Amino acid sequence: MPTVPTSPTAAQLPVRTAAVWAALDPLVGAGTPLRVLDVGGGSGVFAVPLARLGHTVTVVDPSADALATLSRRAQTDGVGERVVGVQGDGDLLHEVLAGDDGGYDLALCHSVLEVVDDPAVTLREIAGALRPGGQVSLAVANRAGGVLARAIAGQPTEALAVLRDQEAVPGRSGRRRFTHGDLLVLVDGAGLTAGEWRGVSVVADLLEAASGADAAAVRTLELALAGTSPYREVAAGLHLLATRP
Repeated sequence: MPTVPTSPTAAQLPVRTAAVWAALDPLVGAGTPLRVLDVGGGSGVFAVPLARLGHTVTVVDPSADALATLSRRAQTDGVGERVVGVQGDGDLLHEVLAGDDGGYDLALCHSVLEVVDDPAVTLREIAGALRPGGQVSLAVANRAGGVLARAIAGQPTEALAVLRDQEAVPGRSGRRRFTHGDLLVLVDGAGLTAGEWRGVSVVADLLEAASGADAAAVRTLELALAGTSPYREVAAGLHLLATRP
């Protein structure tokens, strides 16, 4: 059986996603190729690095353009044979993956629950595609982080709207934002067992524009804060691993 190379964290992927990769590393860098389902990951931001590690990845995305980008990126990186793109919606996985025997070892659901019609339905569909013991990686926008980001940007009205979980003000696009408690409710409703959670981009976004900021130092700080309270509670995003019993 082929072995999996060094984890993608060492490849210096974007600091903003460092906490997500840190959570995934024990799974994707353990030396065993996995069957991975990436829901809503059409352009391959996670799928292609995972394929480079030796895993096979099925990407389900509603956008034909995103899937075309995925195909080009995978071919350019020499992993086209390990990446499959399927056009469809996450809340209809039982139809989209009809004929697939399921049993995925790992599913990714990153920046998806914010925009789907019903997050609970989508997560139940993803849970159903996992093998027993399989895990799902959830990454969502954090409500507290959204409030602070708008306040810092001098947008108190928008900040208050996010705090109250209201629609964005006219002229601005809106999306759901979650608390850790919200995620726990969704995970439990999907029949999954919640595991470790982290903040995503606790300081990476804030320091991105800082001139002279040392990238390695920012990464080290980001990873140190990602799993530490109270900092993770106010990150831009939240990440949680959950397991199908």
